[in-house]
Amino acid sequence: ASAGGVRNARIASSGQSFDELIREMDRGVVVTELMGQGTNLVTGDYSRGAAGFWVEGGEIRYPVEEITVAANLRDMFRQLVAVGSDSDIPGSIKTGSWLIERMTVAGD
Repeated sequence: ASAGGVRNARIASSGQSFDELIREMDRGVVVTELMGQGTNLVTGDYSRGAAGFWVEGGEIRYPVEEITVAANLRDMFRQLVAVGSDSDIPGSIKTGSWLIERMTVAGD
């Protein structure tokens, strides 16, 4: 029996380095850690606890933690602007960093 989830995926890079993605983002959050399970595969709703770094002016400014990132999976894939060339994770899932145009970010 399968527990579900992605077992094998490869997403091609659009060629930008991680630093280029940060500059293109200009303002937003770099997510470095996701916590919990929060994906409804029927509706596509996605919501996870996260931590990472706040980006302003195309530069990483300070760490953020105990935030929530949320969107709909269909919208996330439609708003996928770029996939970085920084993939170095061995295993069955291979992708670089993703730059997504818009997601909801909440936290103090």
